[in-house]
Amino acid sequence: MAFRRAAKGTALIGGGVLATIYGLSELSRYRRKQAQLANVNAAEQAEMSFKAELPSRQAQLSALQSTEEFDVLIVGGGATGSGCALDAVTRNLKTALVERDDFSSGTSSRSTKLIHGGVRYLQKAIMKLDYEQYMMVKEALHERSNLLDIAPHLSAPLPIMLPVYKWWQLPYYWAGIKMYDLVAGGQCLKSSYVLSKTKALELFPMLKKDKLVGAIVYYDGQHNDARMNLSIALTVARYGAAIANYTEVVHLLKKTDPQTGKEKVCGAHCRDVITGQEFDVRAKCVINATGPFTDSLRKMDEPNIPNICQPSAGVHIVIPGYYSPDNMGLLDPATSDGRVIFFLPWEKMTIAGTTDTPTDVTAHPIPMEEDINFILSEVRHYLSPDVEVRRGDVLAAWSGIRPLVTDPNSKDTQSICRNHIVNVSDSGLVTIAGGKWTTYRSMAEETLNEAISVHGLRAGHSKTIGLLLEGGKDWTPTMYIRLVQDYGLEVEVAQHLASTYGGRAFEVAKMAHVTGKRWPIVGKRLVSEFPYIESEVLYAIKEYACTATDVIARRTRLGFLNVQAADEALPRIVELMGKELGWSEQKKKEELATAKQFLYCEMGYKSRSEQLTSMSEITLTNPEVERYKKRFHKFDKESKGFITTVDVQRVLKNIGIQIDENSLHEILNEVDLNKNGQVELNEFLQLMNAVNKGQVSDNRLAILMKTAEESLDQREPVSVDRSGGGV
Repeated sequence: MAFRRAAKGTALIGGGVLATIYGLSELSRYRRKQAQLANVNAAEQAEMSFKAELPSRQAQLSALQSTEEFDVLIVGGGATGSGCALDAVTRNLKTALVERDDFSSGTSSRSTKLIHGGVRYLQKAIMKLDYEQYMMVKEALHERSNLLDIAPHLSAPLPIMLPVYKWWQLPYYWAGIKMYDLVAGGQCLKSSYVLSKTKALELFPMLKKDKLVGAIVYYDGQHNDARMNLSIALTVARYGAAIANYTEVVHLLKKTDPQTGKEKVCGAHCRDVITGQEFDVRAKCVINATGPFTDSLRKMDEPNIPNICQPSAGVHIVIPGYYSPDNMGLLDPATSDGRVIFFLPWEKMTIAGTTDTPTDVTAHPIPMEEDINFILSEVRHYLSPDVEVRRGDVLAAWSGIRPLVTDPNSKDTQSICRNHIVNVSDSGLVTIAGGKWTTYRSMAEETLNEAISVHGLRAGHSKTIGLLLEGGKDWTPTMYIRLVQDYGLEVEVAQHLASTYGGRAFEVAKMAHVTGKRWPIVGKRLVSEFPYIESEVLYAIKEYACTATDVIARRTRLGFLNVQAADEALPRIVELMGKELGWSEQKKKEELATAKQFLYCEMGYKSRSEQLTSMSEITLTNPEVERYKKRFHKFDKESKGFITTVDVQRVLKNIGIQIDENSLHEILNEVDLNKNGQVELNEFLQLMNAVNKGQVSDNRLAILMKTAEESLDQREPVSVDRSGGGV
């Protein structure tokens, strides 16, 4: 087996030589082309109209309704749809975009957060001498470089370590990774390198030491995917397109072509999801960029057409930041079932994923418990035995639906297309499907080229290479210092604003409220452990946020980072939005309930609740049961069989600690399984059973009662700060 793998390595090196020759031969031509494009785009960007103020959503809806005919109507506000709109509007085409949910509400906000060419695709290209795969990687690496340039505040290079546990694998993986650098050519972010075992453990101390022989580090890009998508959409709006979220297509409009007598798509009948108002949007060309919902729109055009989308679910989990170094990712190139797992620092947390399983198309995908446990199991294989990977440390989990497609133009319509497809129906509906986040811009360019050709639109060439996105223009790596000095923001908050809004961060800072403290002067946090502040909620409304879910999921990323923290922030978010948007009390309740449902089903809160249930089997030993009963009865002095906030307050008063009643209600509610306002002995034993199994971690009641028990004798202070929770 080892010999066969080594032979594959030899083939990889041989193929690498061929590709190196090809890559070097193109390098000088490629650099000249890039320099020319940069100069052209810089000149053209100066000529395009640009709005200093974003139009309101109502103004955008009015433009959609009052415009007699657009050149292009894009359906879908994900990365690809927004990219198509940006490509169109910067070619001076009259452009409209509608999205039935929020911008980036689907797959585009649920990625691995990488901007990459695809190391594994390059391996397949070399092993199978597949030129198509090779060019797909080359294109993605080119787009990676462009995306890092046009949104420097939202993206950055990230070193990723590939640990090696067998000596023969070192030259095998080294050759493959070096090929990745060579294919990138002049756009290589930073050259890959080999590490000794000692150095690898120094950089990634959580790594499993046993049998480790060394590691290889290469570079890819990382970004804030939902904010990147939103930045593309906002840039589209600033260049004059009419865009609207929460605007769904009810049916396509058609008219008879007088020359051919055939029906042609000429727009869409739309409905404002928020108000229910319906209206027509007419356009010379309609582009279907709806991701996993590709076939739904295609069937509006041709009801009997076969499906081309084969959806696949990819689950990711978020665990505390201490599981990985601040600036080093990890790649597991061969999991137990042959998949690839990434383990990456992101937003001061650690993200791990992904899975790849067939699924049904749904607007609300749910992360399954078996997928969460699979990822945790694979993570354990690479981390030191000293690091206990606990189910209770999962702070959030989500599932994204990847729209794999078959090519309807291919003779073999059953085979999955490795890249993307652009298809034009008999009635003129242009569909772009498949592909990956990194290549959204080139996909958009190809789609518009096809649309212009088929529909005879008058437009020039694409102008999106080097076109800065929202916030990119005035961003600098040190601008956060000005935010601290000019506005009195905390350093962490200022860094967050700079890396989220770029040059627009000053607008958010200006809206921040005075704290009334000596420091920080302005910037009230939504929750204590995250740098999101209240003024971001108000600014989110300017960025077309219409619901509380928009704020916790896509304007901020709180829901993706820690569902417990997001749940705690929701009441204040709803209060702020309600005041700004004039919501009634009933509307506030509905918004709060909908956002909580989003956290419960789509962000992993449901899985958390299932870790602690009254139906779980208690596997504590007799001594453990007696120890926990003794602890419980220190609070239940009257042997009622349950404890309330009054009991807890009495014990805390005896040791000189005060906690407000609302906080105590929250602490007990986390364990109150039957929601009767009290914690019964069996519920407490269920809690301790789950804690012992690692299914629940950092539970506030468990920590409070343990520390209080010790303090009754020692009179030590009790800490009740929430240290992260877990789902």
